[in-house]
Amino acid sequence: MSQASSQTKKILLLDDDKFLLDMYSIKFSGAGYEVKTADASDVALKILRDGYDPTVMLVDILMPKNVGGLEFLDQVRTEKLAPHATTIILTNQGSSEDVGQAKKLNVDGYIVKATTIPSDVLKEVENIQTSRKS
Repeated sequence: MSQASSQTKKILLLDDDKFLLDMYSIKFSGAGYEVKTADASDVALKILRDGYDPTVMLVDILMPKNVGGLEFLDQVRTEKLAPHATTIILTNQGSSEDVGQAKKLNVDGYIVKATTIPSDVLKEVENIQTSRKS
């Protein structure tokens, strides 16, 4: 593997809101990430099962059409998909119960969308990744 490809940052974005997927896609692409998006948990699972190995996974909790984000992460852990990915919840659900459930799944970070603009989400993701490596 060449040095450049081992340095490529890859992100999988899981959110049912297509506008947010597009917005975060542009933001992370501009920061040098290879971006894959999924608007449903089953789509994200297929991407991972097909061999995509992201550096980061940003996961929304509420997914009205199907399996929610926490159930998605539980499945990812069970199948040992993306074992090295920094996993971050990006949601509007900020209750202590939601945070507690996410912690049980060993997420690396928790960002509340409503209080964070996209450029700050990018900074926070990079901060979480840096602190996870050290």
